[in-house]
Amino acid sequence: MAPRTKLIEAVSPEAVDTRFLRTLVGYNARRAALVIIDSFVREMAVHGFRPVDFSVMSVIKDNPGVTSRQLCAELNIQPPNLVSLIQSLEKRGLIERQAHPSDKRATSLHPTAAGRELMQAAEGTATDLEARACARLDLTQRTQLLKLLQAVYT
Repeated sequence: MAPRTKLIEAVSPEAVDTRFLRTLVGYNARRAALVIIDSFVREMAVHGFRPVDFSVMSVIKDNPGVTSRQLCAELNIQPPNLVSLIQSLEKRGLIERQAHPSDKRATSLHPTAAGRELMQAAEGTATDLEARACARLDLTQRTQLLKLLQAVYT
């Protein structure tokens, strides 16, 4: 005797139930991130930055002399992944390596004048993108959202 199979009623897209997913922080954070990252990737292409390149350059620009170890810890990047990224930024003339003043084993990373100039333009693009992405939020809501998201990962 063949086993019975239960027929599953087809669901039209209008009837998709995502109530449970909408209660999950991760689901909502990912949905928001996908929207923002998609725009970020498109708009940062003009500056030659992917999200990780922009993040690394931002930290180097705001922390001249930062080490690769510090970058990895702050941005949650695996050291092997950072090596090629640093080489690429250096090859583009955006950063330079210098001997670390107190740790002979470490190298400090510094933005070049070209790197600072490109980051000024890229940060303007990022600021405009964020303003559009958060257009439905007032300043208080945006500030609260940032604090809440940071509370999840810090």
